[in-house]
Amino acid sequence: MSTDYLLKDEIEKEKIDTSCDTDCELHRVTMEEANAYMNEKKKAAPMLANATTLCILSLVPLFLVSTLNDGLAIGIACTILLGMVALAVFIFIKTGIKLSPLQYLEQEPFETEYGVTGLVKEKNQSYQEHYSFSLACGVVLCILSVIPLIIAGCMEASDYVCTLCLAVLLILVSIGVNILIRVSTIKSSYDTLLQEGDYTKKEKLVKKKTETFTGVYWCLVTAVYLGWSLWTKQWDVTYMIWPVAAVLYAAMYGIVRMIMKLEK
Repeated sequence: MSTDYLLKDEIEKEKIDTSCDTDCELHRVTMEEANAYMNEKKKAAPMLANATTLCILSLVPLFLVSTLNDGLAIGIACTILLGMVALAVFIFIKTGIKLSPLQYLEQEPFETEYGVTGLVKEKNQSYQEHYSFSLACGVVLCILSVIPLIIAGCMEASDYVCTLCLAVLLILVSIGVNILIRVSTIKSSYDTLLQEGDYTKKEKLVKKKTETFTGVYWCLVTAVYLGWSLWTKQWDVTYMIWPVAAVLYAAMYGIVRMIMKLEK
């Protein structure tokens, strides 16, 4: 077994963050804890990816029957939607509970015992090529997903054909997102243990302060979407709130972070 990670760990000890004073005691992550965390995240990756895919695909049956003006068909489609979302929520909750004992690694600063950092760096480097390739494939699928809808629009296709193209869009997006979540979940386990990227000590502090904003924002978006859709019955139009909300969220999140920095 390679011992390069032990040598790498020696180098890392020279770069210890001195921002915490000598009286500050941080949890020391053992090799067993690190391996347990990486293994659990690896198991959780397909579960989280599939649950997200269920949420995206849950809209497909509703879109397919939205142009039929058939109350029974729409009712069945809504039932399927709620069933798929319920199953997805069950998976999210079950996976979250399983990961909760080790969730402090993503929320609190910590130190690692000898050899842990080097081991994780070695795993991270060996995973980088697969991660980069899968990330590119997922993003490309999401970009290409709009092509059928654009072609249908240019050809002035019927509403039903456009709805079919919209369903194809959601299917392609669900596949792309599935790939992205699978590899990102595993990659995040390495970043978490290395306290890099979105899991540095500063980022953890920012996340703690902004998690309320994130929760309230998406609850409001969901409420607006459901209210608008149920009021107008135009499910094939109201879905546009999600890409708009995603772009708006990125802008508002950036503003919140900037305000927090100014307050400091």
